Amino acid sequence: MFQLLNFQKFRDTPSVQFFDITIPTSNARDLVYHEGPAISPNNDDHDSWQFYLHPHQEDNLLALSGGRTFHLINFEWSQPYHVVRLAANRHILQIPPGTFHRSESDPDGSLVINQAVRAESATVENEFRVYSSGKIPKLKQLLSSDVQPLYHGFESEKTIAFREEKHYPRAA
Repeated sequence: MFQLLNFQKFRDTPSVQFFDITIPTSNARDLVYHEGPAISPNNDDHDSWQFYLHPHQEDNLLALSGGRTFHLINFEWSQPYHVVRLAANRHILQIPPGTFHRSESDPDGSLVINQAVRAESATVENEFRVYSSGKIPKLKQLLSSDVQPLYHGFESEKTIAFREEKHYPRAA
């Protein structure tokens, strides 16, 4: 299943923090900038939610600024649907291969670094495909059901309010 990984803080000084965010097995780095409350991937032409799924890549995501909320679906997990709040400089979200995922930035946007672990067989073409929930019956059924996701990382009053105010649309 996914994990929220801790990382080491070297030291704190006034207005400056030093961290070691190394993922030892990482062999690729992606920097993803969302301007404003962006959603990635966007909904399809029929307003169905779309997801990424990497068959040969593990994501290790750290929000550097802003925050991002991830929707994770993996039908091999005992509870297949999770919503994870990734606040800046708190945890590294590790998403295993084969997990549907999409994210939405905070209203002011976000900057996230991904220290990916890619198998030798990974290519841009096969790892960065977009999957529409409107075309995958099992995904469509889950998102249109009354099954509630499990929420993680909404500890602070601010993020609890964000979660409660947010009305995520169900996939069509």
